Amino acid sequence: MPRPQILNEQEINKKLKDIPLWDIKDGMLVREIPNQNFIDAVGKLNAIAIIAEKLNHHPDLLIYGWNKLRISTKTHDVGGITELDFQLAKNIDKLNY
Repeated sequence: MPRPQILNEQEINKKLKDIPLWDIKDGMLVREIPNQNFIDAVGKLNAIAIIAEKLNHHPDLLIYGWNKLRISTKTHDVGGITELDFQLAKNIDKLNY
């Protein structure tokens, strides 16, 4: 199966309108999710891991400051943001966190 193409800046900015909770930082799509506590953050991380596994597209997940979860994604094997990253972000947003 061919790998997706890297999106250009104009395409990325257009697609960002569909996922307003996400930003671009350091060449990746990034979303920060504050949580009530550490257990809540871990639970959300686990739910996101299941979505990522189903898509076979895995973001970087970081729990920091005891209750914050940062999701960062780009398509590592092609070196940039692709449609797969936006698909992952939309699926994560469906969790309504």
